[in-house]
This record gives sequence, structure tokens and C-alpha cells, in this order.
Amino acid sequence: MKKPSYPIAIAEAVLVNLIWATSFIIVKLILDEISPLTISGLRYFIGALILLPFILQEKGEPLSAKTWGTLLILGIAQYTIGNGGIFWALQYLPATTVSFLMGGVTIATLVGSVFWLKEIPSKIQILGIFVALVGGTLFFADGIKAGEKIGLLLFLIGMLGTTYFTLAGRKIARVGAISTLKLTGVPLLLGGIVTLLIAIPLEGIPSASPSAWGLILVLATVNTALGYFLYNHALQVLTAIQMNILLSLAPFWTALFSFFLLNERLGWMQMLAMVIVIIGVILVQIKPKTNRAKRR
Repeated sequence: MKKPSYPIAIAEAVLVNLIWATSFIIVKLILDEISPLTISGLRYFIGALILLPFILQEKGEPLSAKTWGTLLILGIAQYTIGNGGIFWALQYLPATTVSFLMGGVTIATLVGSVFWLKEIPSKIQILGIFVALVGGTLFFADGIKAGEKIGLLLFLIGMLGTTYFTLAGRKIARVGAISTLKLTGVPLLLGGIVTLLIAIPLEGIPSASPSAWGLILVLATVNTALGYFLYNHALQVLTAIQMNILLSLAPFWTALFSFFLLNERLGWMQMLAMVIVIIGVILVQIKPKTNRAKRR
């Protein structure tokens, strides 16, 4: 597929945002029946199997051993360490809190984008990041409960894996040397297999109700196969920091879904914080103007 236009890339990122906002809700609903690492492994392995027929139909040069290694690292970073740690954190933290904490990846992504990808944000984008971080600070103005510390530590581990995936995925996607399908499906397959190899000895063979398995299939098909395909396609145009800060909108949708499905409530300070974050996200999405050569 050719690179999307800038508006299409934004639209794809917004759609991914809506899709992934439901992920923490669905995982929270399944956790009583299936353990977190097993959920992660099943989700990504099945998602990869859904994409596999399309990948096999693609024409082009076979992947080199070096590329396989790069995609394996991507898969482990995002799906084993990243989402494995985040799903584990959901046992200790509300779904809305975990979704909101994903905005914490913004700082790490910003630093990595500047020093590794050489993608320098504009002044208005830096302002947007600052505004979003102020909103994040207000969200936790009431403090952190004692039981949430373990969840925050697990989330921090997962955040490091997710940050690497965002930066490395952007570096690969902007070059366009690997198709979007392969960049999506191969790390999913490898990361899913590694996660399942770790999960089954630790958590055992899952035994769950038909409804739980149905939710796993939804996660694999919509939230994984479709979500990560759109994510990688949009990364051909959007910078890592643009994509990351745009995904900061997910907590607002997660909070809405959590209110109806999980009975999770937010205080007025947290709702104000979310509005501030939205303003920051909008500022970051303003595309910097390119310098034009002066006419003689």
C-alpha cells in the first residue's frame, strides 16, 4: 500500500484510538477467567494468524535474517514486555487509569524522537506536550493509593517496551523497506509465540467461558489485526511523537466505556484533567510548516 495522505493518516490514528480505547475494558472483563500474559499471547498470536494469509500473498523479496531479528525484537518489546506488563497492571489499577497512564509514554517518545529519529518537534508541539503533561499531573492530584504501587511498577516496565516499539516502528515505517502487512503481522506472530511460551508454564492452560473466548477473538481481530495495521500504516506519515500524543485521547473513551461497563467513576478534577489533555493533543497535531527556499 502507498503512503496515506496526512489527513488520512490522522483519520487512521483516530480510528486506532477508538479501537484501542476498548482494549483495557475487554481485558478487564476477561481477567477473572484468563490470566494477563495468556490474554496477551492469545490475542497477538490469533491476530497474526488472521493476517498470515494476506502476508503470504504479498510479492517481494523474502525477509533477511537481520530483518527477522529486528521484527522479533519489535514483537517481544511490544507484545511480551509492553502489553504483557500493562495487562498485568490492570489487576491492580482501574482500566481508565491504565489507559490514561499511556500518555506517560509521551516523554520517553519525545526524547527518543529527538536523539534517535532526529524528529524535532515544533514550538507549538512542545507547548501541546507541556499542556498534556499538566493535565496528566492533575489527573493524579488526589494521590496514589498504596495498592496501586505494584500496578504502576508493572506499567512502567510495559511502558518501556511500548516506547521502544513506537520509535523503532516509526524508523522502519518511514523508510518503507518493509510492507505494512509484514511490519504488522510478523512481530505479532513472533511476540505472541514468545508470550505464550512464557505464559503457559506460569499461568497454565486457560479454561474460560464461551463469552471470554469470544472477547479474545474480538481483541485478536479488531483491536490487534486491524488496529496495528492502521497504526503502522499511519506511521509512514505521522511522526512518533504525533502518533503517541494522539493516542493520549484513548482515556476519554475508556472512561466513558468504563462508566457503563465497569462502573468506574471519575472526579471533577480528573474530568478537568482530561479536557486539558485534549487541548494538548490538538496542539501537537498541528503539522509544522516546512522551510521553503528563498527565491532569488
